[in-house]
Amino acid sequence: MAEYETHDYDVIVIGAGGAGLRAAIEAEERGLRTALVCKSLLGKAHTVMAEGGVAAAMGNVYPEDNWKVHFRDTMRGGKMLNNWRMAQLHAQESPDRVRELERWGALFDRTDDGRILQRDFGGHRFARLAHVGDRTGLELIRTLQQKAVSMGIDVFMECKILRLLPDISGQISGAVGYMRPTGEVVVFTAKSFVLATGSIGKSWKYTSNSWESVGDGHAMAIWAGADVIDMECVQFHPTGMVWPLSVRGLLVTEGVRGDGGVLRNSEGTRFMFNYVADMFRAETAETEEEADGWYDDHANNRRTPDLLPRDEVARAINSEVKAGRGSPHGGVFLDIASRRSSEYIRRRLPSMYHQFMELAGVDITASPMEVGPTCHYMMGGVRVDADTAAATVPGLFAAGEVAGGMHGSNRLGGNSLSDLLVFGRRAGIGAADHAEGRTGSPTVNAAEIQSVIDDAFAPFGREDGHNPYDVQHELQETMQALVGIIRTGPELEEALGKLEELKEQTSKVSVKGGRAYNPGWNLATDLPSMITTSIAVAQGALNRKESRGGHTREDHPGPDPELGKVNFVQRQTAKRGYLEPISVNPEPLLEMPDELRQLMEEGH
Repeated sequence: MAEYETHDYDVIVIGAGGAGLRAAIEAEERGLRTALVCKSLLGKAHTVMAEGGVAAAMGNVYPEDNWKVHFRDTMRGGKMLNNWRMAQLHAQESPDRVRELERWGALFDRTDDGRILQRDFGGHRFARLAHVGDRTGLELIRTLQQKAVSMGIDVFMECKILRLLPDISGQISGAVGYMRPTGEVVVFTAKSFVLATGSIGKSWKYTSNSWESVGDGHAMAIWAGADVIDMECVQFHPTGMVWPLSVRGLLVTEGVRGDGGVLRNSEGTRFMFNYVADMFRAETAETEEEADGWYDDHANNRRTPDLLPRDEVARAINSEVKAGRGSPHGGVFLDIASRRSSEYIRRRLPSMYHQFMELAGVDITASPMEVGPTCHYMMGGVRVDADTAAATVPGLFAAGEVAGGMHGSNRLGGNSLSDLLVFGRRAGIGAADHAEGRTGSPTVNAAEIQSVIDDAFAPFGREDGHNPYDVQHELQETMQALVGIIRTGPELEEALGKLEELKEQTSKVSVKGGRAYNPGWNLATDLPSMITTSIAVAQGALNRKESRGGHTREDHPGPDPELGKVNFVQRQTAKRGYLEPISVNPEPLLEMPDELRQLMEEGH
């Protein structure tokens, strides 16, 4: 039997990005013994990469903006696949969460009269993104981290959680992991667990996601018996860096377009006008915007087509490249240099200026950027109750990108940070309520703990197994080529066949050396999660025989009204783990109340 250290709490939050920090703050404020567990150092979560802003209908720039418009934009952006209750709560509560951040010390950009400034973003009718230049996620993390640390919340940094374990009654009561610096095993018990583990993007070759985003939260939920939904709905952000190859996929914030940047093909044409149906051009043009033309999105609201929802822009860029009108390195050009002054660009987009200058040798105040679609965000995830963030197994809660439902089939830019705040708080409340109502001390079976440990250590005992890096490379190539931005039935079938082969290889990987800071072993423990989530995505994509939001089927190019009424729900039942099959079943969406349905019909 392996030795391990143990820790017991009321609430344990796995993941210390925006959602995890906000959940832990809420549970700690309730007086519960709370701990944060994160794979990297505190403050290094992927939330820091969110640049553009926090979407909240505060009405600081457009007084006519309100939660009803934000709700409608979110539902339309998600092509009505959203959990309407989550979208409602998000739209109603986001302004309070932004003001709360400000009270805790966040320093937002200001309007001339001192209010929080808000910028335009794709799919939002009004300028509603509260921002800090193009470093909003960093400010959010700094603020929440300072709040959490000041409260004395225990933090276990560089700790990788492998599995969630139930007690004899079926409630999630334990988690088994290891400390990355030493390789030593650690076991946590708690009355409630919150998953806030982020995305799955590292299963694709080109992604804006950091190394943490291997889908371990999604996978652990599936292995624990929880439902996941909408796994086929993966967002490809339209603008990632395409050159040099070493940074291909690194995010270029939508804030560049929100602040006036436009997309051009190799002929210098603003091609997005070719992908807009309801477009008009000004008869007399006094500005470049008027000369280039604008489009009308259901109301007398003039907007640039470069700020269409992300799925539409990504597909347009993909079409231009396929038509031979792409940039030299396989993308298109994003031009803000010809439209804004150098001082304006440096002030409003300091991170973008630095990123392109240092990594690509491009001065964005003088030259256009080369950009293209990159795997960016996971709309699908753990099926949760909107009000409590509870998963479908007792004792487990989820918030942020690991949770499904809020964004439907396509997320609007800026809704991610407000999602973290709104549902991070609600997950903390839900977990605290559950912990307070749970009697007795949580326990887990020692034999199950040992089984997790044995599986994790097994690669060290194989002499001639597969190289985990080779398996990861093949996985990323498979997902990029066959389960990418444009999908077909035969390619998805081929992908599932390859994934079954990679699943078998994953069970036979071998690593050398010790457990302390061993990157090969760390990858070997990530591969089961990557395989599980990749299979779930491919299965969902094969079953959703339509194109909707971030999910595009070339062989089913339009939306299917009947499929628009269902989520594809995936789960494991009797046997669980990455080697076991996952079932896929269509289940009806929650019925939207009449008063909200009427909102959806307004504003056309």
